[in-house]
Amino acid sequence: MGAAQSTSQPEEKVFHNEVPIQFSPDVVNQLSDNLESVDTPPQRQSLIDAHIRARIQGELEALKREEEDVRQQIEAALEKENLDRERSMAGESSSSDEDGSSSGDVKTSAALFGDLEEVKAKIEKYHAKRTLSEHPDIQAASNAVVECYK
Repeated sequence: MGAAQSTSQPEEKVFHNEVPIQFSPDVVNQLSDNLESVDTPPQRQSLIDAHIRARIQGELEALKREEEDVRQQIEAALEKENLDRERSMAGESSSSDEDGSSSGDVKTSAALFGDLEEVKAKIEKYHAKRTLSEHPDIQAASNAVVECYK
């Protein structure tokens, strides 16, 4: 236990061959040709290109997700800021109404939406009455009622 840790690392071993190694001229020529040519083979180049495209696509998707997250955070912050501003303006107008110096009625978007729905309902009601008055039978009956009151 611990003996392996306390012993010093042995020196690098060097082996000497007893038989001389000789390479054929074809092997030497092929190795030298490979060193001289810096062009990668077409298959390897296409593999490298595909790998680079995949990494770029992955990074692009990650950036798009990050951009969407940032956009949602900004929208949420702006919405909160606008609601706070509406509330503070509505609070200021109600306090100024108590003082008697009204600077205008500031409504929240929810109140404005309700008012818009009321106006839409009134318009639909008006159009319904208008289409009824276009019928001649209804128009004749209406005129008869008017003549009775005269």
